[in-house]
Amino acid sequence: MARYRMILAKEDFKFSAAHFTLFSDGRAELLHGHNYRVRVELAGGDLDAEGLLVDIESFKRALRALCAGLDSRTLIPGESARLQWEREGDAIAVRFGERAYRFPAADARVLPLANTSIELLARMLWHDLAPHLAGSRVEALAVSVEETAGQECWYEAGI
Repeated sequence: MARYRMILAKEDFKFSAAHFTLFSDGRAELLHGHNYRVRVELAGGDLDAEGLLVDIESFKRALRALCAGLDSRTLIPGESARLQWEREGDAIAVRFGERAYRFPAADARVLPLANTSIELLARMLWHDLAPHLAGSRVEALAVSVEETAGQECWYEAGI
C-alpha cells in the first residue's frame, strides 16, 4: 500500500533535563542530565485537498511547547512504586531508599510515569502529540527520544 512518511528532526526539538533511571533489581542511577533530542515520524496514505498530510506548522508548535515544558527541569517519575515524593511549599521532596532530594518546584516536573526511561518518555510524548493530529490525514505516529548519541527509543502506534 502506498504511504507518505514525514520525518521531523529539527534542531530545536530538544530538551535538557536531569533524571535518574530506576532498575528492576532495586538500583537507581545517580542523578545526572542529558541533552535529549526528539524526532517524530508521521505516516498516512492520503493527502488533503492542498496536498498536505498535516498542518505541519501547528504540529511543530505543539512539539516545541512539549519540549519547552521539560527543558531545564529535573524529571521525577510520579507514578513509581519505589520512589516517594511530595510537595512541600515551593519545593518537591523526593526519597528513593536512603537518598533524599529537595528541588525547587519550579525546576522540577513530576511526570505521570513509573520511570524516566527513554521508553516511557517517548510513549508520554506520543500521547501528548496524538491529539494535535485530529482532523489530519495522519494514520500513524512514531516518536523517538534520544538521550545520548546512539541511544534512543521509538514509540509508534496508529492514530
